[in-house]
Amino acid sequence: MACSDGLVVRARAFTLIELIVVLSILALFVMVTQVNLFGRLRQSEFSAQVQGFVSVMQMAASGAAETGRRYEVIVDIGQQSYLLRRITSSNLAEVKDEEIIAQGQFGGNCRVSYVEFDDGDYTNEGEAKFRVGHAGWHYGGKVVFLDNGEQAHTVAVSRLTPIVELIDGDPELMKPKAKDEVPFL
Repeated sequence: MACSDGLVVRARAFTLIELIVVLSILALFVMVTQVNLFGRLRQSEFSAQVQGFVSVMQMAASGAAETGRRYEVIVDIGQQSYLLRRITSSNLAEVKDEEIIAQGQFGGNCRVSYVEFDDGDYTNEGEAKFRVGHAGWHYGGKVVFLDNGEQAHTVAVSRLTPIVELIDGDPELMKPKAKDEVPFL
């Protein structure tokens, strides 16, 4: 009988060890899943903020094409914000409340790194202004965003087309040729 009691104790101990191992493995799976889920949520938040900005840029271009009015998208790098306004006066420095159509804020997972225009202007502080009229964008350029992992994503604006697109990475900006540069035919 003593021998039998020893086997029962060993069997119970073995079962307890198995239970601890199984729970440890489950805890590891839960932790890996949680880390993966938070990463996806951060990426989703980044995508939503950048897509909101792209929509505002497209809204400005389509509004200008349809109505013949001028619009301006102001990117404030210091405040990490943007606004879309319909230009109603010749004083472009003053933004009136009644001109503002949409505005937004970039968050911690999405920040503007810099803005570069196709005329060579570059800024990583202050404001950058994209103006569009019935003939299209006055200047082309790019707005470079950094996600939480410091990966670059570019919103490209072309003065040749009304299309505003989001591109992964930080591509070289195509600049228009100077008037005196004529390609050899």
